[in-house]
Amino acid sequence: MPDYGHFIGGKHVAGTSGRMVDLFWPMTGEVAGSVALASEAEVRAAVENARDAQRSWAQVNPQRRARVFMRFLELIHRDMDELATLLAHEHGKTVADARGDIQRGYEVVEFVMGVPHLMKGEFTDGAGPDIDAYSIRQPLGVTAGITPFDFPAMIPM
Repeated sequence: MPDYGHFIGGKHVAGTSGRMVDLFWPMTGEVAGSVALASEAEVRAAVENARDAQRSWAQVNPQRRARVFMRFLELIHRDMDELATLLAHEHGKTVADARGDIQRGYEVVEFVMGVPHLMKGEFTDGAGPDIDAYSIRQPLGVTAGITPFDFPAMIPM
């Protein structure tokens, strides 16, 4: 049975907290492996790494960012069957449902590829009497999400 640690800074890192939890195959209830629970230091390292990566990513022009997402879509398309099978095993979905989840994520990434246009923000002249309205798009920086389990591919994408 595999033991899973963490992925920080592009590297697999074994957990150091000494705490592990079993992973179960939802379809059978069998133990499929274990995953390390992160220590405070591991969480801090992940957040710091993400912050550093975000600073670098922010320096990449929007057209190049869009090209990264184009390549990401190519990889998803290429590996759709393998990804759907893995997702089905991990979440107890049918392969068809897993494929649909990934497809919805794919469509989110397609939308994000319009980032050069989306970053422009908006301006409305005369939104009301002597009122103009505008929006400016600004990155949030490093965030964390507790996401629903029913769309495990789409939500992160």
